[in-house]
Amino acid sequence: MIPVGTILNAIGIIVGGMLGLLLSRQMTPATQIALKGMLGILVIYVGLSTTWASLGGGFGSVIKQLFIVILALTFGRITGRLLHIQKGLNRLGRYAKERFTKAATDQSNRWSEGFVTCTILYCVGPMAILGSIQDGLDGRWQTLGVKALIDGLATMAFVGTFGWGAIAAVVPVVAYQGTITFAAKTLAPFFHDPANAALLHSINATGGLLVFCIAMVILELKKFELADYLPSLAWAPLITWLWR
Repeated sequence: MIPVGTILNAIGIIVGGMLGLLLSRQMTPATQIALKGMLGILVIYVGLSTTWASLGGGFGSVIKQLFIVILALTFGRITGRLLHIQKGLNRLGRYAKERFTKAATDQSNRWSEGFVTCTILYCVGPMAILGSIQDGLDGRWQTLGVKALIDGLATMAFVGTFGWGAIAAVVPVVAYQGTITFAAKTLAPFFHDPANAALLHSINATGGLLVFCIAMVILELKKFELADYLPSLAWAPLITWLWR
């Protein structure tokens, strides 16, 4: 199986980095706002369409599925907070920010600083994990496709400070996301068994709402501790299996 989402993500980083090296002018604030709005709308569509496509059956069945998703998100957030997932990622984010500041003032070692900083930024976000799982389980590459656009735009900006180091981060991104995708792929036959189809639907429905929440963050409409909700992807099939 080819990890389509990860390949698209890699292309986004490389193309964004090359454009950033070729173009001397940075995007204007108005252009940045417009792009952020378009990305937010695209993420909303990807998230809600994924959830909608995962719901089926009669009215009662849909209500049950939505209730399972709500339970999964609730238990997932509790689990994430107990594991301090978001706090851990926030620490990595602050570390990356410190390295970015250091590279901006000290150009002597900017390649390695860019490589480490961009690797952290591109790998620690919830879209990397969520999108890779979706791609492996059900071939849904759309979340990583959107991430490719986001990472491409970020790389376009970062190359001004880090040079080729920002583009080199594509290597660990491919290794990280590809590993998650292939690991999820090993579980795909179990979830694609007709007897377990409801388990896969619950994962996709929950994942779709998480993607929707990402759009709220991109559009700055509401702040979510998204990483803490990642355990919801494990709770959803478990609750579905227990509620047969």
